[in-house]
Formats: sequence, C-alpha cells, structure tokens
Amino acid sequence: MTVRAALFDLDGTLVDSLEDLTDAVNHMLAGFGRPSLTPASVRRLVGKGAHNLVRRALETESEEAITRGIESFVAYNKDHVTDKSTLYPGVREALGQLAENGIRLAVISNKHEALCHLIMEALGIDRLFEIICGGDTFPELKPSPLPLLQTLARLGIAAHDAVMVGDSINDIQAGQQAGVATIGCTWGYGGPEELAGADHCAASPGDLAAILLSGTLAGF
Repeated sequence: MTVRAALFDLDGTLVDSLEDLTDAVNHMLAGFGRPSLTPASVRRLVGKGAHNLVRRALETESEEAITRGIESFVAYNKDHVTDKSTLYPGVREALGQLAENGIRLAVISNKHEALCHLIMEALGIDRLFEIICGGDTFPELKPSPLPLLQTLARLGIAAHDAVMVGDSINDIQAGQQAGVATIGCTWGYGGPEELAGADHCAASPGDLAAILLSGTLAGF
C-alpha cells in the first residue's frame, strides 16, 4: 500500500508526557486526601481518556467524585502541560520527513483536545498536522474506530490509504476496526503484548519514517 495519511496517537507515541501526567494525577489525588502514585502506576492508567484515568486512580464509581477529579486533573495539567514533557528523540525529524514527502498528518488522542493543542503548540509540532483530535472531539474514544473514520472523512482519504500509529492496544484495535493498517511504537507506554496485533512495529521514530516512506509496506 502507498500511505497517503498517517494518524498518530500523542502520549507515548510522539510525546513522553508521563511525568507531567503523574504530577497532575497526584495533584488531583492530594485534593481527595489520597496517597500519590508512582509513574509506573500512572503509566498503566493512561490511554483511555481522563474519565477512565481518574476513576481508576480514585478507585471509585462515584460520578460526582470522578467529575471533580477530572476538573482538578485537567486544570493542573493545563497549567503544567510541558513542565517535564518532551518529544521522543527523532520525532520532530521523522514528522518533518513525512510532511515533506506529502504524507498528511493527523493526531487522534484520548487526551482532551484542548490539552493536545497546548502540548503540541508548546513543543512546536502543531503546524505539521492538518487535524488534531482529542478524547472529547467525538462521541466515542479509541478503541472505537469512530475517531479514525471521522478524521479520514475530513481528510478525504480512504481507510486503505492510511496508517494508524500508536503505542497501545487502543490504537491497534481502533485501526483494525476502521480497516486501517497499524504500526505499533515499541518506545511508548504499551507493552509488547499490546502491540502484538499490529501489522508492523517500529523501534524508533526514524524506523517509523523509513517504514512509511518505503512506498509499499511489506505485509500489509
């Protein structure tokens, strides 16, 4: 297949934001008088949106508590979105290569859309992307295929001409259900078991760019 569009996850794929996410979670927990979590613990909570993250961090099903927790988490993260977050080494160069070669770029994250814009602007990659979508952009989040299908419709590109790039099972399952080829990023937050169903795996952003620019992706 020839790739016309690459759809990217954000956290754990383009940006290493775990420390800032951990700080935001622990700020939220402190407001409930709860003990802090380690980055390793927060890493296991990331990927399915703020509601799921807060619910699991607080270990509660109370929607009132979850709503209050989300407000605290998002407000803190907004004010500290790039205190410690950085692009993974090679990401900026890889994105530049793809854009220069006519591959259209979009971000589809389960993070709030406003936070996606903030972190991407702060790190200087926002202008490379035609579309930036978050967990509150559409009625459903990944692993639903809806965000991918809606984004491709906006781009005017068929599923068979696109690739979903991400580090978690949410990205892989969303791509599979949307009929989009998938590439798993082994440097991110998801373990090897989460990427087992991907059509291809990339070991680095440079490797990813080489795969996407190869013209024909072997095995797809």
